[in-house]
Amino acid sequence: MRATSDRPSVPAIKRLLRADDLAAVSEQVEGLRPRQAISLLERLPQRERALVFRMLPKPLAIDVFDGLDNPLQADLVHALQGEEVADVFARLDPEDRVGLLDELPAVVASRLVRALPEQERTRTSAVLGYPPRSIGRRMSAQIITVRPDHTAEEALERMRRNLDSAETVYTLLVTDDERRLVGALRLRDLLAADPAERVAGMLHSTEAVEVGESAELAARRCADHRLLALPIVDAEGRAVGILSVDDALAILEEAESEDAARSGGSEPLRRPYLSTPVRRLVTSRVVWLFVLAIGASLTVQVLERFEDTIAQMVVLSVFIPLLIGTGGNTGNQAATTVTRALALGDVTPRDILAVLAREARTGVSLGIIIGAAGFGVAALVYGVPIGLVVGLTLLCICSLAASIGGIMPLIAKRIRVDPAVFSNPFITTFVDAAGLIVYFLIARAVLGL
Repeated sequence: MRATSDRPSVPAIKRLLRADDLAAVSEQVEGLRPRQAISLLERLPQRERALVFRMLPKPLAIDVFDGLDNPLQADLVHALQGEEVADVFARLDPEDRVGLLDELPAVVASRLVRALPEQERTRTSAVLGYPPRSIGRRMSAQIITVRPDHTAEEALERMRRNLDSAETVYTLLVTDDERRLVGALRLRDLLAADPAERVAGMLHSTEAVEVGESAELAARRCADHRLLALPIVDAEGRAVGILSVDDALAILEEAESEDAARSGGSEPLRRPYLSTPVRRLVTSRVVWLFVLAIGASLTVQVLERFEDTIAQMVVLSVFIPLLIGTGGNTGNQAATTVTRALALGDVTPRDILAVLAREARTGVSLGIIIGAAGFGVAALVYGVPIGLVVGLTLLCICSLAASIGGIMPLIAKRIRVDPAVFSNPFITTFVDAAGLIVYFLIARAVLGL
């Protein structure tokens, strides 16, 4: 086995490919572990990625393909020959196949499904029947079920027969004769039990979610309850699948990546950065830049509206970057905190008044602290009247920004929009314009302009 420190570098692989030294490339990648090979492929351009993938030993290639993000899998499907794709595709679990199919053109996806053995085609079609982004699309239907009247010995034997196909053996689902979920059985308890002991005496109650529920919410519940596996049931309470903790963490990682991208004013890449084409980087950002540029025109209009005020007291323009920066940062802090609380289930849209009250108090407290500092500096340099304008404006802006930033994610959730979309970019734009209006109104009142 190749040592980790000896794994081939991307520049070295590229040099060998340019020299058409495919034998050397094959030798370089032959001893890689799956995670190393995945990391290598993620950093290669699309053409070189397909060439290197072809050189991987077949067992390694299957593990590597399964571990790649769905967009990279789709790239390989387009680059590889039909028989290569069909073989790898057939070895994927149904839920993994569906994730790949969602990335492919309908014609290609249909061809791959038709090439599957009948049993696998049926299992894949069943998963495709669930709504997009539901837990039904991400669960594994490969579960081990036992009945309450089984003995520990019978349950262990049932587990052994399904070792190769089961998603996990650490949690067994206990169902009745109608396959309705009764509880769960931990492998530790099963191994420690007397062979003749009944499952009914060992089972414990467990959380479960319906198959149509949001995948992110189901994954969050799995993580919150520290479950190795979360049972998935249909509307009648029958066990239809299971969500393992590793799949739950993958779902949450995807959700966090989406939120981070959208809160920063771009669309999620959905693939590793170095394997993302530049045109994809551009398209993920340009639309948001146009939207934010249009929103920023509000700030320009405000400045035009108070042009005479600025002309009478030019020093007011010196503090504009400070004020809008403070307001934007305060709003973003509140929005990020509340968005995270929403994701964790700490708050719901019905808590909007409680959140508004807390963020308003927080904003006032921050405004007093920041405003006092701003008053001191501005008064020392430009005089007490200017210091008073700056201090009062910072107090008002912090209070306004924290309040708006706190409730916007809740409003977004209520109208079924991703809270991250309503977060930092739009809050910053709104607070900039509102903050300037407050600033100039306070300046006019205090300075008599």
